[in-house]
Amino acid sequence: MSNTLPIRPVADDVCVAPQLQPEAMAEAARAGFRSVVNNRPDFEEGPHQPTNASIEAAAKAAGLQYRYLPVSGAYQSPEEIAAFARLLKELPRPILAFCRSGARSTRLIVAASAL
Repeated sequence: MSNTLPIRPVADDVCVAPQLQPEAMAEAARAGFRSVVNNRPDFEEGPHQPTNASIEAAAKAAGLQYRYLPVSGAYQSPEEIAAFARLLKELPRPILAFCRSGARSTRLIVAASAL
């Protein structure tokens, strides 16, 4: 995978990262990722956080599949977990999911994998 992206493997072909910048999408593609999932709501931490639209545009320009599934850091609903499970089945792997710290993406992957 990548030596410079702040990624952690969570499952086979599924990794998590803290907040990624649009510029990181090209690096993710070079590292071999085929899909990216953004689990962080826009403006969760204020206006300095990159928007979903800016990250999505960079991901698509890098040839990545991209999905936006924003969830709360405090609670992920059964519906959100089921939606993430569908993404795990549908998206080409390896998949890179990110949020503020990587923790909620990790929780989603673990819960979705148990379905």
